[in-house]
Amino acid sequence: MNHRILFVEDDAELAELVGSYLRSFEFNIEVLPDGSGLIEAVRNNPPSLVLLDIMLPGKDGLTLCRELREFWTGPVILLTSLNSDMNQILGFEIGATDYVVKTTPPSVLLARIRAHLRKTAGGTPIVSSAAPAPDRSTLNFGQLLVDLRNRTASYRGEALGLSTGDFDLLWALASQAGDILSRDHLLKVLRGIEYDGMDRSIDVAISRLRKKLDDDPNEPRKIKTIRHKGYLFATDIWWQE
Repeated sequence: MNHRILFVEDDAELAELVGSYLRSFEFNIEVLPDGSGLIEAVRNNPPSLVLLDIMLPGKDGLTLCRELREFWTGPVILLTSLNSDMNQILGFEIGATDYVVKTTPPSVLLARIRAHLRKTAGGTPIVSSAAPAPDRSTLNFGQLLVDLRNRTASYRGEALGLSTGDFDLLWALASQAGDILSRDHLLKVLRGIEYDGMDRSIDVAISRLRKKLDDDPNEPRKIKTIRHKGYLFATDIWWQE
C-alpha cells in the first residue's frame, strides 16, 4: 500500500530533498508551500499522515495542527528547526503525534513515519464533523486563567497582555504549581540553555509577572522565591483574594 503524506513546508529545497527521499521508499508525497489549503485537502481526501512545518507564512504549524484536531485523528508530525522544550510541550498539548527537528537524519524521520503508520494500520483516520473535545489545556487559579491553546492569560477578568517569553514562563510555573523550579530548569525549558550563575533574565521576567499579578515584590506570595533553590508557584493563595 502506498501511503499518502501531506508535507507542508515553505522551504522549497528542503521539501524537494525530504520529498524525494520519502518517495524512494514508495510514499506518495504531496507538498504544500503553506497551510492555506491544508484543512480543505485533509477534509476532501484524508492522507495517511501530515508532516507539518511549524514556521510557515500565514498560519503557523501549531495553529494548523490545532485546527486539524477539531475533525481529524490521523498522525501529525511537527517539523521544526527549533529544538524548544516549550514548543514540544505546546505541540503535544494541541494534539501533535510527534515532534522532529529538521537536523534529524532522513533515515530517522523515515523510521518515525513508519512507526506512526504501523500504529494506524488497519484503520482509517477519522474525519468528523462533531464538535471538538473539551479544552484540557487551561489552568484556573481563582481569578487567574491561563489558556495554553490560545496562549492567553487573564487576571481578575482582564487580559495580561504577556510577551511570548513571559507567557511561556507563566505556563511553566503554573503547570507545575507547588513544585520548586530552579533557574537552570526554567532556562533549559524556555531557552534550551543552562544557567551560568550570572544570567538574570528569569529573575527579570519573574518581576514582570509579579507586577502584573499584583504580587508584593518584597514579600511575594503568588510566585515565591525559594532561597538558593528557585521559584514556586503557589497553589492556594489565588482563592483567598
